[in-house]
Amino acid sequence: MIKRISIGLLIMALSTSCVSKKIYTDLENKFTDLKKENRTLQDDNAALLKDKNQLELDQSALKTDLEKVKEERDKWLAENSALKNKMDVLQESYKALEKNSNEALQANMSKNRDLLAQLDAKAKALAIEQERLNKSSQRLKEMEDLIAAKEATMKKLKETLSNALNSFEGKGLTVEQKNGKVYVSMENKLLFNSGSWSVGPEGKKAVVELGKVLGDNPDISVLIEGHTDDDPYGGSGPISDNWDLSTKRATAIVAILSENKAINKKNLTAAGRGEFSPLASNATPEGKAKNRRIEIILTPRLDEIAEMLNEIN
Repeated sequence: MIKRISIGLLIMALSTSCVSKKIYTDLENKFTDLKKENRTLQDDNAALLKDKNQLELDQSALKTDLEKVKEERDKWLAENSALKNKMDVLQESYKALEKNSNEALQANMSKNRDLLAQLDAKAKALAIEQERLNKSSQRLKEMEDLIAAKEATMKKLKETLSNALNSFEGKGLTVEQKNGKVYVSMENKLLFNSGSWSVGPEGKKAVVELGKVLGDNPDISVLIEGHTDDDPYGGSGPISDNWDLSTKRATAIVAILSENKAINKKNLTAAGRGEFSPLASNATPEGKAKNRRIEIILTPRLDEIAEMLNEIN
C-alpha cells in the first residue's frame, strides 16, 4: 500500500514537470522510513508473543517443580521412619547380647556395634536432610500461600472489573477469569468504526473505567491484543494489512490507559494478532463480529514465586 502511494506521488510529480529533485528524494526517504517502521513493529510484536509464551511455560514449570519437591520430602520421611525402626530392633538385640559372655556372643555384639555406628551415622545424615526438607516444606507452604493469594487477588480483580464495567456488558464487552488470569474482551462495535483505529466516545468511557481499576492494582501486568476478522484490509494511508490495523488499535487502547497517571506504564504491552487468533469461525457475520475485538489480558506478577523456587532448588 505504502509503495503504491509513493509511486502514485512520483507519477504525479513527473506529470506536472514542475517538481524538484528534492521533493522526489523526500518522497523516497519517507517510503523507506515507513518500511523500516513496519518491520520494527513486526519484530516488537514477535518478541512480545515470545515473552507471553515463555511466561506461561515458566508458570507450568513452577507447578511441576512443586510436586517433585513434595514427592522427595515424603520419600525421605518414609526412609527415616524405616531406619529408626531398624535401629530400635538392633538396640534391643544388642542389650540382650550384652547379657551373655561367651566369645560367639561377643563377636555378634561387636558386629552389632559396628552396624549401630553405621546406622547412627546415617541417621545423623538423615536428620540433616530432614532439616533441609523441613525448610523446603516451609518455603513450599509460603509459595502455595502466595499463589493462593494471587489467585484470590485475580478473583477480586475480576469482580471489581465486572462491577466497574457492568454498564457496558451486553454492548460487546465481557469479563472472565481463567488460567490464573483475567480477560477483558471488547468487540469493535464498542470501540472502532470499520477500518479505523480511532476509539469512539462510548468505547473510550469503557477503557477509562478499566484504567481506574488498573490504577488501583499497580502490580498487574497488562497485555492489550488487537484482533481482526479475515477480511483483507481495504483502507488507505499508513496501514497495509490486518496485522498493522490490529497493532494500531491495541496501541490506541494503550494511549488511553496511559492518560491515567496511577497506571505503571512499564506494565502495559500492546500487540497485534491480526486475523490469526479467532474466537469463532469467519464463515458467518456473527463469527466475524466476535473476532473483531480487543483482548486485555491481566496477569499477576510471578517474580516472588520464581525467587522462592530458586531458594528451594
